[in-house]
Amino acid sequence: MASWMLVEDEADIRNVVKVMFQVWGHNVIEFKDGNEAFAFLEAIDNGEYGDELPALMLSDIRMPGPNGNELAHRIRQSPYISDIPIVLMTAFQLSESEQVAFRTNDGVDRIIFKPLPDFDKFHQMLMEVVNGTYEPPS
Repeated sequence: MASWMLVEDEADIRNVVKVMFQVWGHNVIEFKDGNEAFAFLEAIDNGEYGDELPALMLSDIRMPGPNGNELAHRIRQSPYISDIPIVLMTAFQLSESEQVAFRTNDGVDRIIFKPLPDFDKFHQMLMEVVNGTYEPPS
């Protein structure tokens, strides 16, 4: 059972997604903002985190502390988890150039727009990234 990292400042959304992750068989490493998540990433890289490393990060983009794309950029610098799939979610509209910048500059694999899709579609979208079958729009 892989651990999946969840960063979301809205408690209701965080709790719903956490339950989905658990139903799909994953341990959840959850954070309520970018500051907590950034401190966790620092602990990993400093050798202070001794538990299972996350196999995926799903993060909101806009929240207190570092934004989701900044967390993605930080993960891509990590000697331990730089290759994990990274999915960002947002309720805001993003231009195609903004989306390309997140993928190119920050290493984001996929962006999902809120409201989140239904349970099965959401799972499929995340698993496409995990399995390496997702192709971002060109």
